[in-house]
Amino acid sequence: MSSLVAAHTRYLLIEQIRVPIGLLASAFFPAVTLVAFVIPFSADKPQDATMSTASLMFFGAMSGALMTLSINVAQDRELPWNPYVRTLPAGAFPRFTGRMLATVATTLVSVIPVLLVAEFFTEATITPVKLLLGLGVILVGIVPFVLMALFLGFTLTSKAAIAVSQILLFPMAIFGGLLLPPQILPGFIEAISPYTPARGVAELLWAVTAGTTPNTVALVMLAVWTVVAAIAATWAYRRDEGRRFS
Repeated sequence: MSSLVAAHTRYLLIEQIRVPIGLLASAFFPAVTLVAFVIPFSADKPQDATMSTASLMFFGAMSGALMTLSINVAQDRELPWNPYVRTLPAGAFPRFTGRMLATVATTLVSVIPVLLVAEFFTEATITPVKLLLGLGVILVGIVPFVLMALFLGFTLTSKAAIAVSQILLFPMAIFGGLLLPPQILPGFIEAISPYTPARGVAELLWAVTAGTTPNTVALVMLAVWTVVAAIAATWAYRRDEGRRFS
């Protein structure tokens, strides 16, 4: 089984590299945001620059997890190859796992441009241990967004998944304080922010990279969002399985 998972992962990575626009978009926009909005105002402030860098690294990862995965899953469902693979004795597990591993790999790649811009153009500071902890938080933090992407992919067509994932991405990033510091957000957004999943991940990132104290409400709500997204993704998968293969 492990060889099948490795084969599917390699195939899906090659497929993504051949059409890299999604990966480039996930990496490009956060880096440009760092250049346009962080460097002019916070480049010489170590803590602010570090927190902004962490936020935008996660924004790139969240974009890849939510948008790319939901669209890929929806497209898979529309291709004749995917139903055939799901009827084979090995079942859907190898391809499904390969899709998850490919998403994780591209997520790690998407954070590199932001990290490089911060290293060369800001006073952001971080130790190797904190960097590894931050990357670990990013990988764990994308879980609810991966689950949301699966829900969208299993319930929507590819065209609808493109639109809905985009509609969800930017409000969650803005309300979660990833694009603007929470302290300068309008009052009503600041009040809602701790209840969004992105804010919970941001709080953890700021804690491990910049030494801040995380907001307890945001962490609890992150756990709630993860459980709800897991239930929704499981329901969507079983619904799709029952409609197409029962």
